[in-house]
Amino acid sequence: MDYDSIDADSFGRGLRGIGLNLLVRDVGAQVAFLKALFDMRAHQPTADFAIMAYGDQVFQLHSDGTYHANPLLGLLPENPPRGGGIEIRLYDTDPEEAVARATAHGATILQAPTDKPHGLREAYILCDNGYAWVPSRGKDA
Repeated sequence: MDYDSIDADSFGRGLRGIGLNLLVRDVGAQVAFLKALFDMRAHQPTADFAIMAYGDQVFQLHSDGTYHANPLLGLLPENPPRGGGIEIRLYDTDPEEAVARATAHGATILQAPTDKPHGLREAYILCDNGYAWVPSRGKDA
C-alpha cells in the first residue's frame, strides 16, 4: 500500500491481521512525539488522523473528535492517564537512545533502561495521552 496517497476506503479494506488504533487529544503532538523518540514515519497526518509506520508495521492515530459516534468515546477518562494498562512494545528501538530522546522531549520516564529476566533490555516512557511506550532490545543486541 502507498500510505501517502491511499484513500480511506481502500486503506480500510486493505487492513489485515491485528490493528492498533490510538485515540489521542492532539494528533499533531502525538505524531511529533513518535517521530522524535522512535523515528516513526507519519503518512497523511491531519488534525484528526495519521497513519504511523514503525519499520514495516502500521497503526493509526485518531483524534477524539473522529469518534463522535463511536461507543468507545464515552469510556475515555476526562483526566489522564487515558491509556493505562496498555504497553506498546517497540522491539527494534534502543532503550537508552529512546530515553535520552524522551528526556530531551520532556516525556515521563516510568522506568529507565533495565535488563529483564525475559531476555530484554527495556524502558517505559509515558506519552501525554497516557500510553506506555516500551523500547526494547535483546540484551545481546
